[in-house]
Amino acid sequence: MEHLDTLIIGAGALGLACAARLAGHGRSLLIAEAENRIGSHTSSRNSEVIHAGLYYPPGSLKAELCLEGRERLYAWCARHGVGHRRIGKLLVAVHEDECARLEGLQANAAACGLHELQPLDRDQLRRLEPEVKAVAGLLSPHTGILDSHAYLQSLLAATERQGGQLALATRIERLEPHPDGWLVSGTSAGEPFQILADEVINAAGLDAQALAARIPGLPAAAVPRLHLCQGRYFSYSGRSPFQHLIYPMPEANTAGLGIHATLDLGGQLRFGPDVHYLERLDYSVDKALRAPFAAAIRRYWPGLDADRLVPAYSGVRPKLSGPGEPPADFVIQAPAQHGLVGLINLFGIESPGLTASLAIAERVAAALRQ
Repeated sequence: MEHLDTLIIGAGALGLACAARLAGHGRSLLIAEAENRIGSHTSSRNSEVIHAGLYYPPGSLKAELCLEGRERLYAWCARHGVGHRRIGKLLVAVHEDECARLEGLQANAAACGLHELQPLDRDQLRRLEPEVKAVAGLLSPHTGILDSHAYLQSLLAATERQGGQLALATRIERLEPHPDGWLVSGTSAGEPFQILADEVINAAGLDAQALAARIPGLPAAAVPRLHLCQGRYFSYSGRSPFQHLIYPMPEANTAGLGIHATLDLGGQLRFGPDVHYLERLDYSVDKALRAPFAAAIRRYWPGLDADRLVPAYSGVRPKLSGPGEPPADFVIQAPAQHGLVGLINLFGIESPGLTASLAIAERVAAALRQ
């Protein structure tokens, strides 16, 4: 039976970042991906924003790993030729009664160690973005965008250069503790297989909880409930009027950041995501959403031509918080938490997971060393 040093389950940004970090040094490493291509779900269905790290509770994993991860990500993109741009983001208060929330966001960012936000008055905003309607704003100069697909490919290339391997169409069905590590059972291209691995990283994203629930000896309380949360996007046909990303104030008592305007590296303008909890996986985008999207966008862009809004794509977040619940933090679950040697579970790695992916990989490597 084949024996690996490290098995990584899932070839999204997290699994690939962990693989790039752990491959090499004579280690045998395999990434098992159930789909026929890498990054098929959450990692390739997002806004491709490099987040600055200003929204999250101070001291949380999201706050710490976003801040660390963004600098690692910018450096990685520069070193590996991944398309990216430090485009900057404008956070805007549309009405005077939102200014207090804008100030609160700046204070939260400072508590997280970000002192770079630049306050803007109405005239300064108008000079930066003439078509944006707002009374005040903040400029986040270190928010950026990247080519997420090129990023994933660069991680895979770095892994393979160090001797790591990728197996597509390979589904892991069961993990069992074994005297020689972990007995791993599954199918590859429809054929059953078994291997032994010293270490296993469960980076299966939307499937992470289902896989963990089948692990003998893992306490049921160690597997948090998964909430599928869809975020839908509309693209805008025609030239974008914006030079920056535009974010309205997060809506009170919601799990999202509002319908914001983002740009890709080609200049394509798109809006989203919204927040829509699901009972089962669904990537459809109903064109009937155009009207509520248009209403949300017109709050800060009155010049919107709603007829140019076109359903684009959606992603599904692996949230650990349900409707009406406060946002949950990342869970990086190591043997110190669950008692099973050589197993790392990654749960609830939603936004800013792409930005934080390289920093998360460092935490995983440290947990395995311990």
